[in-house]
Amino acid sequence: MYQIIATDGRAKRARFETVHGTVETPVFMNVGTAAAIKGAVATTDLKEIGTQIELSNTYHLHVRPGDRIVRQLGGLHAFMNWDRPILTDSGGFQVFSLAGLRKIKEEGVYFHSHVDGRKIFMGPEESMQIQSNLASTIAMAFDECPPSLAETDYIRASVERTTRWLERCKREMDRLNALEDTLNRQQLLFGINQGGVHEDIRVEHAKEIASMELDGYAIGGLAVGESHEEMYRIIEAVVPCLPKDKPTYLMGVGTPANILEAVDRGVDFFDCVYPSRNGRHGHVYTNRGKLNLFNAKYELDRRPISEECNCPACRNYSRAYIRHLLKAKEMLGMRLCVLHNLYFYNNMMSEIRTAIQEKRYAEYKNMRLEGFNAGE
Repeated sequence: MYQIIATDGRAKRARFETVHGTVETPVFMNVGTAAAIKGAVATTDLKEIGTQIELSNTYHLHVRPGDRIVRQLGGLHAFMNWDRPILTDSGGFQVFSLAGLRKIKEEGVYFHSHVDGRKIFMGPEESMQIQSNLASTIAMAFDECPPSLAETDYIRASVERTTRWLERCKREMDRLNALEDTLNRQQLLFGINQGGVHEDIRVEHAKEIASMELDGYAIGGLAVGESHEEMYRIIEAVVPCLPKDKPTYLMGVGTPANILEAVDRGVDFFDCVYPSRNGRHGHVYTNRGKLNLFNAKYELDRRPISEECNCPACRNYSRAYIRHLLKAKEMLGMRLCVLHNLYFYNNMMSEIRTAIQEKRYAEYKNMRLEGFNAGE
């Protein structure tokens, strides 16, 4: 059940109840592609840094260790020791990102595994079956993510196929949830809006999928080459066409500034690899912008990454020490940076929720954007 608690302009503060617990939105989903956050971060750490919901990937877990193995071990929650909600991405983005290894047909997609080269077929039914084996809280519909700047005719045909695939996903999900031996018979299904940067195709597709009575709706195929302005324009056009009584998820986005702008346009759910990927390379977020801890100026810096932060790294270690760990290629350095960045994102989302509830979101957003641009 999805309930809007407060609004401030188009920004909304909501609560989404699932079989694995309640999600307070707007929310940032911490990305654990292969059932683990890259950077030696455990699920026990995720609880300490305020993570509400974790995201894993259908394609990667199908390839390794195999979704049937995860099912035998009790599903993804038992496998990775996480008792809060999990969203599984359908594998559709890999159709886009593994362009050299796949062939798209009406029945689905033929892949070559990026791990061992073996042939894989995944269509809507297979994606639903894999996600059912994983027993995630939220399953994403199988879609094609066309390049945002592709030819209009290609994008239109791709979107029409994505709609047909969504209908097949819904039928298969209903079938699986009716089976006695399904691990999570209350698995939810989110559909995905596509259409590149073509506003007319996006709006038409949003209206079409809105009529399908899904559990939530995502905007996919953005942050893949178009400008920020184009992305914001598409979000503004699409969100009003999606059901008001269901959560809206902007896939793969993004920077703190992207999130602030998208919340202002009515988005609830976010995910992105930026905080963990940047952390593994010594780039850390603060309210005054991003720092590169490899810089020599931090060699003798006794301050924490951020004096305003209460994450495990900032409570216990200096910039100088974390820089030393990174330079020495000690895994602890990477781990501390990833923990800090995820905490920063989770904490920012908490502040966003409070600001919306207190009807001061515009003020909060402007303060944060000014701070990010100010630098140290």
